[in-house]
Amino acid sequence: LYICGGIMMKDRSWLRWKQKPGNTGERQGPGMTAQSPPDRPVRARRQVSLLTETALLAASITVTGAVKLPGLLPGTEFQLSAPLAVAICAVFGFSQYILAGMISSIAGLILGTQNLLNVGIALVFRLSAGSLLAVFSTAWPVVTIAGPVGSTVARLSLSLILEQATLPLVIAALPGMVYTALTAWPLTLLLRRVLNQARRVTDYVIQR
Repeated sequence: LYICGGIMMKDRSWLRWKQKPGNTGERQGPGMTAQSPPDRPVRARRQVSLLTETALLAASITVTGAVKLPGLLPGTEFQLSAPLAVAICAVFGFSQYILAGMISSIAGLILGTQNLLNVGIALVFRLSAGSLLAVFSTAWPVVTIAGPVGSTVARLSLSLILEQATLPLVIAALPGMVYTALTAWPLTLLLRRVLNQARRVTDYVIQR
């Protein structure tokens, strides 16, 4: 996961550091000599922190995606990664959530725990739920309905791919939608607390 995250983030970090033609990236000012920006080590540490966060999020999505709570009827199983995915998007943002999801899907394909159909349906869920959070903010009502909306859109896509009736697929997903709606907001609060605490510790270490 760390290797996949490093490969996928390499180009973005390079573009962030790359200077415009003719610009050496050096700062000039009274009493200053031509040298690298003094805040470059801080940015480098933040890039490492971002890479680590994304890899851990991808690992969390992968592990929870492999755990399902059984339902009363076949097809009604509840996947634990659904509320966690909504919470990750609400706390870490849409772009980092999608990146972590892509890394998780690549890891699943490599390990053989997912196929292209699973990856496609998961991508529909992520884009649907993530877009809802990105457009309508991360208030608790939006976080609560983001998971069910994403699951509904994913089931609609699955019915089109399999050429099956939509209503039975949506009804089978209703128990999971309820679980997701009930647990997404508490998980969001928990992740926000963990993230704030971790970043305070990181900033303290960088300042020292």
